[in-house]
Amino acid sequence: MNPPPAEAMGAVVAPPLPGVETPLRRLRARGRLRGVVALLGPAFVAAVAYIDPGNFATNIAGGARFGYLLVWVIVAANLMAMLVQYLSAKTGVATGRSLPELCRDHFPRPVTWGLWVQAEAIAIATDLAEFVGAAIALNLLFGVPPFAAGLITAVVAFGILALQTRGYRRFELAITGLLAIVFLGFLYDFAHVDVAWDGFASGLVPGFAGANSVLLAVGILGATVMPHVVYMHSALTSNRIAPVGDAERRELLRYQRVDVAIAMGLAGLINVTMLVVAAGLFHGRGHSVVDSIEGAHAGLSALVGGGAALAFAIALMASGLSSSSVGTFAGQVVMQGFINRRIPLFARRAVTMAPSLLVLGLGADPSTTLVISQVVLSFGIPFALVPLVRFTASRELMGRLVNRRLTTAAAWAVAAVIIGLNIFLLVQTFGF
Repeated sequence: MNPPPAEAMGAVVAPPLPGVETPLRRLRARGRLRGVVALLGPAFVAAVAYIDPGNFATNIAGGARFGYLLVWVIVAANLMAMLVQYLSAKTGVATGRSLPELCRDHFPRPVTWGLWVQAEAIAIATDLAEFVGAAIALNLLFGVPPFAAGLITAVVAFGILALQTRGYRRFELAITGLLAIVFLGFLYDFAHVDVAWDGFASGLVPGFAGANSVLLAVGILGATVMPHVVYMHSALTSNRIAPVGDAERRELLRYQRVDVAIAMGLAGLINVTMLVVAAGLFHGRGHSVVDSIEGAHAGLSALVGGGAALAFAIALMASGLSSSSVGTFAGQVVMQGFINRRIPLFARRAVTMAPSLLVLGLGADPSTTLVISQVVLSFGIPFALVPLVRFTASRELMGRLVNRRLTTAAAWAVAAVIIGLNIFLLVQTFGF
């Protein structure tokens, strides 16, 4: 077991001596702009999970059915996600350990192994959603059958993961590039839709229009935080740059706040754009029943043109490929952290993608599959959020970077809201 940093145990650690080059100083010496950019990246990898194919389905359905009514839901969900991902990044910076490693350090072994089992189930459900999304995109773009599209997705994901073996920066840049493709795709579609800005402004005010809008809002909010990226974000910041002394730790944390604000802000903007496009295009023209990704693609093609439909499909493909690769990397973090075991990344990719390929090969309905995967993901939320808030509120672990009381109160409130909404979503899904 690796001991936590001395700073995280309350000890005073001397700052680096003047003239001594540390990893952080070496990066900052690149210049004002390049030095800052070099410190950003982990949050962009995590942000991919917030624009996965499951988000496509819920955001488009929300805009088509209720117009701009649920804009406020996406904004609120994004603010919650920012806090959660910031706390995850903070955990890695303050302790030098990932969240799964901290669970292994502080929980009994049976509890740790139980957490690992549920986390592996979450990893498989995550892969299912991402593979299905990428397969739908390849089918829309090139007419590739679902199973063959799944195999193509696997090959491309292997290529993206190979970058991770050459250093964290190449992997981060590749994922950020795919995130940019998703953004540009929806920006193109946004430019071809007439937005009723007064309706958009009214959508920022909380409100509902009947029980169905409440249920859809719960679906958007309840699926906000993805447990696998909560685990992964802490791992990305725990060993990426080793700070020397408490002052460097605080400085690094400031840049992580910037990283989270930019990356999660971009993810939130993409999600709002999805809903606005659906509201302006479908709801605004009386096409309120668009409840599938394929239906949205067909509607874009018919109402706007082939260019908009192409941009949508390319964005979906980039979303599926990037989130699939991130999910596999998160699975490795989970296994190594909870049970201190590590298998080759490519072997893990082959194991976790097998259920997804089986589902595609059996010809399961893609939209139904996406819903089921989101329900499974809901089960994992408490097991990630509760330890996260508990650890970041511990002065013994976090040292001088421990949460302020207000931050801890907000974190527990957010955790309670997300867990409660997921429970409600499960009850509605299974009819308990």
